[in-house]
Amino acid sequence: MPTINVAELGDAFVIHFDTEGERINAYTLASTLVGIADAAKAANNSINLGYDIEIVVEAIGPGSFRAMLRAVYKESRNLFSAESARAIILNVIATVIMQHACSTNPVVRVDVHTDEVVVESGPNKIVIPRNVYDSARVAELNPQFVRAIGKTVDCIASDDAVQAVGFAPNMDSPRPDFVIPQDTLRAIDVLHGNDPLTRVIPEQADLQIVKAILEQSDRKWEFMWRGVKISAPVLDNAFYARFTAREITIAPGDGLTAKLLIKQAIDPANGIYTNIGYVVVEVYDHVPRMRQTSLPSAPPE
Repeated sequence: MPTINVAELGDAFVIHFDTEGERINAYTLASTLVGIADAAKAANNSINLGYDIEIVVEAIGPGSFRAMLRAVYKESRNLFSAESARAIILNVIATVIMQHACSTNPVVRVDVHTDEVVVESGPNKIVIPRNVYDSARVAELNPQFVRAIGKTVDCIASDDAVQAVGFAPNMDSPRPDFVIPQDTLRAIDVLHGNDPLTRVIPEQADLQIVKAILEQSDRKWEFMWRGVKISAPVLDNAFYARFTAREITIAPGDGLTAKLLIKQAIDPANGIYTNIGYVVVEVYDHVPRMRQTSLPSAPPE
């Protein structure tokens, strides 16, 4: 069974093109690289609050044709981040493209485990680290990310000289066992995110819990944020694991310092964006509510 383990790619991978001869159309290569860079920036905005990303091309080579890409992260000067950057952005891009390729098969099996997710489609098998799988779900909430992925796939699919595309860990790696042939690329149904009236903004937010959902699901919690009640699911697996292990106890009135994705829609009449949806993708800290304690009784005189 052709298998690819996304964890082996790291945050520097080789994009492998099966072509006739060791060459590729310059426009196809340039457009593919720009599409991946745009997708990386959009995903990074959703996943790594407080960090910028740059995608660099380190090498090109035969095989039939290959380009080595690497993600470089740097902390933004004007934005505080409570966590280090998660170096998984290229993994997320490879995962999304391969999962969409698998979805063209009428029979797809997805097994979700604590540490990994296994996707089987026909003869192909993808093993995805759980944090990458969950982060890919977050990235796909961003229309800019979805649109960039769609343009990348469309560009490769439109070049008849590209017979298939895949991902490999290194320039000297053998041809990937899992490649996406041209007919599958053309069949991929990627939502292109062509809605110019919406955008997703990440923000580090202080949230006060009004209603908690204490089993892991997509059901929405209720919070007070900036004096306004909002509803949002909490998609942080590590946070739920701490709760299950009884490291934290949740009660109404407690606070969360978290990464909040804010979906906004623009009113074409006045050009003003308004918030239309929220998702909590990472919890940085849990702040218990200060609770009043009874004062001890005065001693008898």
